[in-house]
Amino acid sequence: MAAPVDQRIAVTVDNPDADTEWNDILRKHGILPEKPPSPTPLIEEAIIEARRLAHENRLEGKDLDELDELEDEEDEAFLEQYRQKRMRELAELQQKSIHGSVHPISKPEWAREVTEASHQGPVFVNLTSPQGDANPESRVLSALWKQAAREYGEIKFCEIRADRAIENYPERNCPTILVYRNGDIVKQVVTLATVGGVRMTMLDLDKILVEVGAVQEGDLRVVKRRREAEDAEEEKKASGGGSGGLRIGGSRARRGAKEDDDDDDSDWD
Repeated sequence: MAAPVDQRIAVTVDNPDADTEWNDILRKHGILPEKPPSPTPLIEEAIIEARRLAHENRLEGKDLDELDELEDEEDEAFLEQYRQKRMRELAELQQKSIHGSVHPISKPEWAREVTEASHQGPVFVNLTSPQGDANPESRVLSALWKQAAREYGEIKFCEIRADRAIENYPERNCPTILVYRNGDIVKQVVTLATVGGVRMTMLDLDKILVEVGAVQEGDLRVVKRRREAEDAEEEKKASGGGSGGLRIGGSRARRGAKEDDDDDDSDWD
């Protein structure tokens, strides 16, 4: 039975959250609310689970050569399981690889080669600069386009000079990336300002491919390139050298841009 209001005693509690015998007594009698469960066990459980998954997936993203290098470190049956998985993935990619190079197109071919073709899979279009080599971003993207077409043979990469595709298309908007899917534009990138500019690399292009669903986040090619870039960055840090703004993953494409200078305009002359 509760005491009359005029006979109740005010209970002083310095810290209601403290684990003291007095606070426990007050909680027992309902004067203080019960303490919520400690999050520590949940955090520890999450950490343990994350470590377990990391260990189980430690071979994800490794190609056949990298798996062979781990023969002395990993269980042979476990390695063989991943080898078979990689071989199946490679066989599937080979079967899907029906392109393998950039498709130069003309305006009359657009409906067939881009709009209609996009019902079979994503189509990426590079609207190149009419100024050719005078536009560095256009030169860089054309080189990346060639590399991407080789690596992602299951995806169709097209290229056309912007003013031949769209009359009076502004030079300031070149290059422009258009991504078609099921007959519609699902992504457009006007100039390379938002994707690295002249320092754009395959890492940046991979992000676009993943964003539009052309490849999966866990695609071996995407994972391997990202891991190589991270390893290179770690090596630079370990050696005491800064990145100096270096964008890993695109030097080959930029070299290709330099080597292909004479070829960039040949299709449009």
